[in-house]
Amino acid sequence: MLVLAVVASAAAAPQRYTHAAYGHTPGTFIPILVDERHGPHADGSYAFNFETGNGISRQEQGYPQGPEGAVASSGGWSFTFPDGTPAVFTFEADENGYRPVSNLIPTPHPLPAHAIEQIEFARRNPTPGAHPGAYRPGDYRPGDYRPF
Repeated sequence: MLVLAVVASAAAAPQRYTHAAYGHTPGTFIPILVDERHGPHADGSYAFNFETGNGISRQEQGYPQGPEGAVASSGGWSFTFPDGTPAVFTFEADENGYRPVSNLIPTPHPLPAHAIEQIEFARRNPTPGAHPGAYRPGDYRPGDYRPF
C-alpha cells in the first residue's frame, strides 16, 4: 500500500518542463530597438514599426479607402540571411489584392512570341460551346431546383 501511495504521489506531482522538452533551447538575447504602434483608430487606420538588434525590421500602415472605407495597407520587412545577403520586401494590399515586391520573389520567364500568338488566337476564336469561365445567371433555369 505504501508503494502504491508513493507511485501515485510521484505521478501526480507537477511536471517541470525544460526548454529542451519543447524542442527549443534559449539562444542569444536580441533586443527590440524600436516598437511603435498607432491605432487602430475609429476609421480603421493604423500603423506599426519595429526593429530588432539583429537587423530585422517590419513596418506597416493601413488607411480607409474608397466609398465603403475598406482598409488598404502597405508596408514591408527586411532582414539579413546568415550568408550576409540582404532581404527586402515591400507590399501593397487593397482592392487590387496583395502585391509583394522583392528581388527575391521568383518571376516567370517571358513567354516566347509563338506562345503569345497562340494565346491571342484562342482569345479571338473561342471554341463553340466552351464554358466562358464566368457565372452567367441566364445559363441556368430558375425554378428547376427542388430540394425534396
